Amino acid sequence: MNSLRDGATGWLQGGRSTVLIEVVGEFGSVPRNVGARMLVSATTTAGTVGGGHLELKAIEQARRMLADGLPPQTVRYPLGPALGQCCGGVVTLGFSLLTADALVAWPDEAPRFHLQLYGAGHVGRAISRLLVDLPVSVEWIDERDDEFPESLGAVSWPAHIRKVCVDAVDGEVMRAAPGDRYLVLTHRHDLDLRITEAILRRGDFGFLGLIGSQTKKQRFLHHFESRGIALEVLARMTCPIGLPGIEGKAPEVVALAVVAQLMMERSLESPA
Repeated sequence: MNSLRDGATGWLQGGRSTVLIEVVGEFGSVPRNVGARMLVSATTTAGTVGGGHLELKAIEQARRMLADGLPPQTVRYPLGPALGQCCGGVVTLGFSLLTADALVAWPDEAPRFHLQLYGAGHVGRAISRLLVDLPVSVEWIDERDDEFPESLGAVSWPAHIRKVCVDAVDGEVMRAAPGDRYLVLTHRHDLDLRITEAILRRGDFGFLGLIGSQTKKQRFLHHFESRGIALEVLARMTCPIGLPGIEGKAPEVVALAVVAQLMMERSLESPA
């Protein structure tokens, strides 16, 4: 969730001279909003303040600062007349050397949503990989510890994706907060059934997605209705999961459709 800050910490600890660029002002149509950041060293960049010609000019300015020892500065960029970008707005960027004080002052990025993700199989792993670079908070839950990948290639899983291995996974439902999101995609239908029923009985979920076909959905709905769960609550369960129109059953494709659906659902809500 704060991967750029984590990267900045590593660069600073490694002694790499770095300029921190931040969007400090915006007017009209702009590619990134106030608070967006990027890091620039003599040879490397991380993050983005909008891409395109704006970012090219910003990188050039940052490297001049490093080469000439220039002090912190603020530069105003009219995107249309000066840079030929179609946005047409105005972006003001702040340039400063990356310091320990800058890391202390770096604000935490509030998560877009909290998610309980049940299942560490193929689709669960693909979803988790897509959530690595997004500002979300995830509890990734499974009863099988050996199903969780230990790392992402050469790097560790970020702190905002927390692996939870417990025997009674359905008991984790009550640990969530009102409005949290749930995805249920375990390796057993009976386990899916228990977890989903626990979520439905809470009734205060922001989103409930259950992996499966229309046939599975109808069987589950019939069971839940016979167990006395109100129809208006059942109507809020999403199954199959995934944004319509993204075709394909490969885990990576399903994951893409599901993460897009989660982000869209959150965007449709009123701001907190």
